[in-house]
Amino acid sequence: MNRIARLILLLWVLVAVAGGLLPLAPEQIELSRVLAGPSGQVWLGADELGRDLLARLVEGAQVSFLVAFSVVGVAGLIGIVLGTWSGYLGGWFDHLFVRIVDLFLAFPGMLLAIALAGMLQPGISNIVIALGAVGWVGFARLSRAQVLALRHSDQVLAARALGAGGWRIVLRHLLPMIAAPLIVEATFALAAVIIAEAGLSFLGLGIQPPAASWGAMIRDGTRYMLVAPHYVLVPGLALFLVVMALNLCGDQLRDYLDVRRSLKY
Repeated sequence: MNRIARLILLLWVLVAVAGGLLPLAPEQIELSRVLAGPSGQVWLGADELGRDLLARLVEGAQVSFLVAFSVVGVAGLIGIVLGTWSGYLGGWFDHLFVRIVDLFLAFPGMLLAIALAGMLQPGISNIVIALGAVGWVGFARLSRAQVLALRHSDQVLAARALGAGGWRIVLRHLLPMIAAPLIVEATFALAAVIIAEAGLSFLGLGIQPPAASWGAMIRDGTRYMLVAPHYVLVPGLALFLVVMALNLCGDQLRDYLDVRRSLKY
């Protein structure tokens, strides 16, 4: 199962990175094949305007890839920096930071992202802003908890006794020690962001026509489920497989990086 998950992720990455080089026309309208089923001409069928679903699926993969890695990169950078320094400095800064995190956690993450996306103009950059403003909290909490457990470790105390400054201790000692759980967190965050982006596009707050998004394709396909079920199944199955593969790989990565498991064997 994990081997299949890795193959799915590899295919997703290859399609997202090299999809623009393929001779596809995701926005080409062909009225003669409106809602056509899978065939030799359109392998995965066509939508209500006769556009090739395979080409639009590839474009949707590019959108999900770009949004997922952009959001995780932005949210991870903000959350790790703030959480690490909050745990290392402690005192009033840590207390203020915890109250801010609690304030964000008081709102459901998806509802907050919907509100932010609704206030901004639809587009990839604003989706990244809306989801990044919500996603940094998980990285911040995890990095703060890890630093709180390690800031009095022998390695950190020895570096402080040798005169190392705060930046050097954080960059050279604390961040390498907390990298493993943060990498696992980033893996699960990628899956969550893909679901969130599809949800925003499904509600009309994400990628706008004629650009393709898996969530928007599912929304448009629900109107034709009885006459063209492939319209919903194609993007829905792609979304399911990628998210499932990310979660399975995240579980495997967590087990692989677990120090207690490695010491046991």
